[in-house]
Amino acid sequence: MPDLIAPRLRVLFCGINPSLYSVVVGFHFARPGNRFWPTLHAARITPRLLQPSEQEQLLPLGYGITNVVDRATATADMLDDAELTEGAKSLEAKVRRYRPRILAMLGVSAYRTAFGRPRAQPGLQTEAIGTTRLWVLPNPSGLNAHYQLADLARLFGELRHAVEVG
Repeated sequence: MPDLIAPRLRVLFCGINPSLYSVVVGFHFARPGNRFWPTLHAARITPRLLQPSEQEQLLPLGYGITNVVDRATATADMLDDAELTEGAKSLEAKVRRYRPRILAMLGVSAYRTAFGRPRAQPGLQTEAIGTTRLWVLPNPSGLNAHYQLADLARLFGELRHAVEVG
């Protein structure tokens, strides 16, 4: 799944890995039921609800998309810890190359495993990758029943506010 990325983005959103559906259709967070696109709109990150096929419209707004692990799976829990840890190393190299202001990790448990931070909580982290700040957000997958759209919108809105105030 190709990254949607450019140098010096405001935020680089980082999913855990692409779904099989997303790989087939060629767009990030395309699986029906994924709440990424509705969350971006509800959090006022995008001016309207974008469809996955309109993902390129994120770049002019200063946002991009990548994944920790490139391998597509039916569900993220099919990945093992070693894949997440190895993926974090590749992700760090990518972040150092493109230097987004914030890397927003979408998946608290995946972040904890990939970066060896077992107590990490959602929000701004104390760690950074070079000059890039790390922000952890819940996974917007429809399979994540711990967070409803309103919860996701509030947390993503906190990220948007941090980006706007600098």
